Amino acid sequence: MSTTGSSKQRSLIIILIILGCLLVTFFGLRAFHAFKKFNGHRPPPPASAEIETDVELIRDWMTIPFIARTYWVPEKEIFDALGISPKDNREKSLKEINEEYFPKQDGLAIELVKTAVLAHQPPLTVVPPQTAVPPLTPVPPASP
Repeated sequence: MSTTGSSKQRSLIIILIILGCLLVTFFGLRAFHAFKKFNGHRPPPPASAEIETDVELIRDWMTIPFIARTYWVPEKEIFDALGISPKDNREKSLKEINEEYFPKQDGLAIELVKTAVLAHQPPLTVVPPQTAVPPLTPVPPASP
């Protein structure tokens, strides 16, 4: 009787382990697919963050998504300026894009990206200097 009870218990344990593994696999794959959908979706920068405006800081190791986030320029505008599709090019650096699409024009990709970023930036607004306000001085009494 003890062998039958222990074999039932062993079978139950094996079934529960297999069921647990299936549940972990099922929900793990669901989580993995959900995580892949969020690729490229990042929270917006905090309100206190300043937009980078100096395009001379753009380097050939940067990718289009990185530049788009840093300079707050839609990726589509940068890809349109380069005349290439985002498909299969999002993870490439500007150097790789230049080598693939502009092999005989060294640095053209960086220059096109800089131009696109500059074109998307709002025009500079000049803040007029504050006018000097004379200090308050007592007005001398009028003479009779």
